[in-house]
Amino acid sequence: MTENSEIPLHDGMAAVADRYDAFILDVWGVLHDGVTLYPGAVDTLERLTAAGKPFVMLTNAPRRSSAVAEAMIAMGMPEQYCQKILSSGEATFLDLRERSDPFYASVGDRFLHIGPERDRNLFDGLDWDEVPQVGDCDLIVNTGPWEDGETVADYEDLLQQGAAMALPMICANPDLVVIRGGREIICAGSLALRYEEIGGSVRWFGKPKAEIYEYCFRELADFDKPRIAAVGDSFRTDLAGAANAGVAPIFVAAGIHAGELGGWPPDRLALDGLAAKWSARPAAAIPAFVW
Repeated sequence: MTENSEIPLHDGMAAVADRYDAFILDVWGVLHDGVTLYPGAVDTLERLTAAGKPFVMLTNAPRRSSAVAEAMIAMGMPEQYCQKILSSGEATFLDLRERSDPFYASVGDRFLHIGPERDRNLFDGLDWDEVPQVGDCDLIVNTGPWEDGETVADYEDLLQQGAAMALPMICANPDLVVIRGGREIICAGSLALRYEEIGGSVRWFGKPKAEIYEYCFRELADFDKPRIAAVGDSFRTDLAGAANAGVAPIFVAAGIHAGELGGWPPDRLALDGLAAKWSARPAAAIPAFVW
């Protein structure tokens, strides 16, 4: 697709499935809203499977991949579709366990966790010591706000203290906001961006970083990148990440940008503006992950 061509609009995945051999699927905002599976999501996975189109799920969830699978199964997702998942939390866990990157050369063993109780399986089996105060830690591990409904401003004092101490931060979820059951809440990425604004150093895991896609390419090794499409609802993470990784971005309009686009069909100027802002022009746009 050229920069000036009109982004194709389709009613669902049936119109694009034949153009690609395999898919990388976002989870939150495409398959569910954090509480409930979206109508048509399971049916669409069934139809992709029947058509011989393999898929992997790639999500900016700050939890282990197994926890992501368990949550979706509890929502009603068939277990067979939850076998190949990589979360940003899983990538964070592996990095914390191995400590092979030079980033860790000057980092001690004590960490402060910013994030809710549901993310705590991220630390199971790790050789790190958790401390309750920022003044006692060597590293901040940020998986999001402690409580839904909190704002970045609620963390300003903690972030200022960490930045003043030159403490590095790991961000296990680059998303800025997410819609949980129809309610917008901030994610770890919002806290991490503020930390960088005040001079803090952040190590990011997840989309749009190209490195996170390597797992997908190992799983989809039989397919050429031009024949792989990544389906997502966020231009900043999903579509920019697809562009960074060299695969085709497919945009789901009912997700995080729904309010900006004015429903379906989307406002063309707004859609083009998002594509230009994030240098990620969709190969196609669909209203939701439906067939």
